[in-house]
Amino acid sequence: MARRLDFYDDPQAPAPNSLVPSVNVVVTNDAGDILMIRRFDNNNWAVPGGAIDLGESLPEAAIRETLEETGVTCEITGLVGTYTDPKHVILYTSNGEARQEFSIVLRGRPVSGEPTPSDESREVRWVPRDQVSSLPMDRSMRLRIGHFLAEAAAPHIG
Repeated sequence: MARRLDFYDDPQAPAPNSLVPSVNVVVTNDAGDILMIRRFDNNNWAVPGGAIDLGESLPEAAIRETLEETGVTCEITGLVGTYTDPKHVILYTSNGEARQEFSIVLRGRPVSGEPTPSDESREVRWVPRDQVSSLPMDRSMRLRIGHFLAEAAAPHIG
């Protein structure tokens, strides 16, 4: 099975050979719970997201990726921040692609659908905010969710 391996400031990381704009979405329900997926490729928890396709806007990609990975249709309500740290390299073992991090993280709210696993997510569920920190996840995802939970007046730019 193809895997995703995240490296941060690691001398053993492969040299990046691509930069792909991507989006993640922190979707929250009326109770304030966060829509989370457990990824197949690394078994970590994350908020839904993925690459932005040609011909697609940022919000279109965010809504599509959320629906594909979770079964939930959302609407976009705001911006959490931008994440472009060149120290974060993501290796996809299926094709040797080594991506430099480039993600825009948005806020969203559900409009329809129920959490449903997909080809990319082995588990999907609403996670109470006070339980998110106990889930295994990559440091970059933890940073993104932390910025969301901090409810800063301005988006993170990094």
